[in-house]
Amino acid sequence: MFWEILKALFLGIVEGVTEWLPISSTGHLILVDAFLKLDASDAFKEMFDVVIQLGAILAVVVIYWKNLWPFHKKETNPNPLTKTGFGACVQKNILQMWCKVLVACVPAAIVGLLFDDVFHALFYNPITVAIMLILFGVAFIVIERWQKTKQPRIHSIGGLDYKTVLLIGVFQLIAAVFPGTSRSGATIVGALLLGVSRTAAAEFTFYLAVPVMAGASLLKLVKFGFHFTGMESAVLLVGMVSAFVVSIFIIRFLMDYIRKHDFTVFGWYRIVLGILVLIFAAVGVI
Repeated sequence: MFWEILKALFLGIVEGVTEWLPISSTGHLILVDAFLKLDASDAFKEMFDVVIQLGAILAVVVIYWKNLWPFHKKETNPNPLTKTGFGACVQKNILQMWCKVLVACVPAAIVGLLFDDVFHALFYNPITVAIMLILFGVAFIVIERWQKTKQPRIHSIGGLDYKTVLLIGVFQLIAAVFPGTSRSGATIVGALLLGVSRTAAAEFTFYLAVPVMAGASLLKLVKFGFHFTGMESAVLLVGMVSAFVVSIFIIRFLMDYIRKHDFTVFGWYRIVLGILVLIFAAVGVI
């Protein structure tokens, strides 16, 4: 049991690091699984890889609570929806942000609910992951070079219109269909192409993760069922807690990093990782 707990701890750390950096948590978990397999059923491992994301989500909620919670006392509400009634307790700009997040969630939510099992069977394999790692790695490098000649037209989430967030949602759909894309990587690439600044793109990606990852986790839990053994409960809890703690540091690191640097280094890292996955797949390691 102790060894399985250590494995869950390490997998949670991997999730916490790779979920927010645009380098694909799925690609890393596939590699790690080749050398560090949980002693559990395939159904549990599939569920575990998704549900430990709840720890990562909680980190976003903790860090950005003031930007996410729209309800306040009337006396302390800085931007009330209305002057009187219940609307006076609702912060208008946060409510608008959540509306944008929900619009961006629509494409992935529809496709995920209808075809989650189909896409998992078709594309959840090392070759697909490697190809998407490399393709989006190249995309980051090309877009960042293109960005040097352009100025972003949108510098904050408040400046996002509904057409833009829906298109960002379409990019997120690519990640929902093709593992290895990286959900954060896809939405950031899409946002940059649409003229959103790096910081606004990253911040919106964090907010977008809350309902998307919560929904994906709930879907996997329902499919698996809520009947856990004591060992399974302990492994899942350790994975979630470690993902939460590491995510706190990684989110803060990324926001500090992109204020001074671009995403090129992550593009090169993705390409190297994709080639590594292809090599391991070719020799039969994964």
